[in-house]
Amino acid sequence: MKLTLKIWRQKNAESKGNLESYELDGLNEDMAFLELLDLLNEKLSVKGEPAIEFDHDCREGICGQCSLVINGKAHGPGAHYTTCQTHLRSFKDGDILVVEPFRAASFKIIRDLKVDRSSFDKIIQAGGYISSFTGMAPEANSIPVHHDISTSAMDSAACIGCGACVAVCKNSSAALFLSAKVSHLVKLPQGKLERAERVVAMVNVHDEEGFGSCTNTGACAIVCPQEIPLIDIARMNYEYNRSKMLIGE
Repeated sequence: MKLTLKIWRQKNAESKGNLESYELDGLNEDMAFLELLDLLNEKLSVKGEPAIEFDHDCREGICGQCSLVINGKAHGPGAHYTTCQTHLRSFKDGDILVVEPFRAASFKIIRDLKVDRSSFDKIIQAGGYISSFTGMAPEANSIPVHHDISTSAMDSAACIGCGACVAVCKNSSAALFLSAKVSHLVKLPQGKLERAERVVAMVNVHDEEGFGSCTNTGACAIVCPQEIPLIDIARMNYEYNRSKMLIGE
């Protein structure tokens, strides 16, 4: 199998970047896309050329680090997949693949395909926590939670913070990520204490970090590897309006 890769190369956020072409032949269609980049970096290393920088960690679709745009699609051609779960069998022999970093004003390019997603961390720091006693773990049955509620909360908590929702959104909104973090806590009794302050604080930081507004096109949910539902955004909007009425401006 032969592929031509046009990969975005950029030294840092201030410098100009460009697409550089690389041809690879004799590839196995069962190879993962990140393994393809590993192979390319080995070849570049042998030539004494700088390796292509890209984020990765678990390579099992869990950590959300592998943030790439392949032929204009966040994470690649498959729906609800991370880049590390994308294999070369998704492409055809002789294909030309354009590989770029996630594009968003809030995701500054560090180098090549690697972007800074610390803006997500700031949103979590603003309110993604609960008040709890320290020390011994509480008795599991001391706070009854209905099975349907706990299941729904875990569905929202499944968000891995990959940023694909931002990359695909025409407004670079992080509403799906933000709503997942708000929803999974507000659904549980442990998250009720900070309910009003949490959503306002997190939305404020979301806006301060330069993320755009949500216009409900639904593109974010289509690319989300964990299939976070759009209903979480509706829940976040409800919680935000409720909190504004309770605590005022």
